[in-house]
Amino acid sequence: MRRHLPLNALRAFEASARLLSFTRAGMELRVTQTAISHQVKQLEDTLGASLFRRLPRGLVLTDEGLALLPVLSDALDRIGAAIDRIEAKGTREVVTVGCVTTFATGWLLQRVDRFKRAHPYIDLRLLTNNNRVDIAGDGLDLALRFGDGSWHGTEAIHLLSAPLSPVCCADVAGRLRKPSDLAQEFLLRSYRAEEWPLWFAVAGAPCPKIQGPIFDSSVAMAEAAARGVGVGLVPIAMFNNELASGRLKRPFAAEVPAGSYWLTWLKSREVTPGMRAFRDWLLEVLRAEASELEAVADAPVSRPKANTKAKPRNRMKAAKKRKR
Repeated sequence: MRRHLPLNALRAFEASARLLSFTRAGMELRVTQTAISHQVKQLEDTLGASLFRRLPRGLVLTDEGLALLPVLSDALDRIGAAIDRIEAKGTREVVTVGCVTTFATGWLLQRVDRFKRAHPYIDLRLLTNNNRVDIAGDGLDLALRFGDGSWHGTEAIHLLSAPLSPVCCADVAGRLRKPSDLAQEFLLRSYRAEEWPLWFAVAGAPCPKIQGPIFDSSVAMAEAAARGVGVGLVPIAMFNNELASGRLKRPFAAEVPAGSYWLTWLKSREVTPGMRAFRDWLLEVLRAEASELEAVADAPVSRPKANTKAKPRNRMKAAKKRKR
């Protein structure tokens, strides 16, 4: 049964406990010391427990007072924050999104500022993971995951395909001429053991015995590859920055489909306005970027016109030859 406690008495206790003085608490709350003392006594009577030991030189919290203070302080802070938001004429919503680290670093973090500008009253909380997610247990509203889209009890929207391709540092790339050369290198692995055999099948080369380190994150695997530890097999679209900078090299163009990135949430979860806003923004950005890539691919290639006019010097040489 929920107990109805007087708000003024709770505020009086919180200020007194924080300042360890009824007098200073009264000054902060702009009431008399007597009023503060009376309200705290009223609260103690309601709870049936002493919250302070009253000493000649001040106050000391009892065990009950020590237990109540942090809980009450947090509650009052949250009430104050909610009132501030209402007074600011904007209803804020917290949306907690779990995100596989590779997608977070390779795509989302480069664009998330756009979402913040478009939706200033949504507080986005990002929790990264290595694709092992318990949406309910982790307190997530949404989860960005890698896989085939089949997760029990969840809705899933396809975002991006993520084919895998080898990456390595420049020194390693310099000694790779054909896929079979990879048999001489450390091949870095994920916990999905079938990925390298599938890639070698696509590349048309026999799969060697794979004995390299096992990683639970493509980000960590790519970092190891960049440091020369071996050759990693990663979702290549998530490492465009590293490839553009030359920190990673892509020795072979062959790639193998191994899964996609999906936006998921529990079927039992009511979709809130903030969740819907993030979902719609995500899909809109992906559609816009896909359209831009198609436009670039379809654009005609302009070639410089051949210079059919001979330079004056060349014309003079040609005339001399004819005279001869």
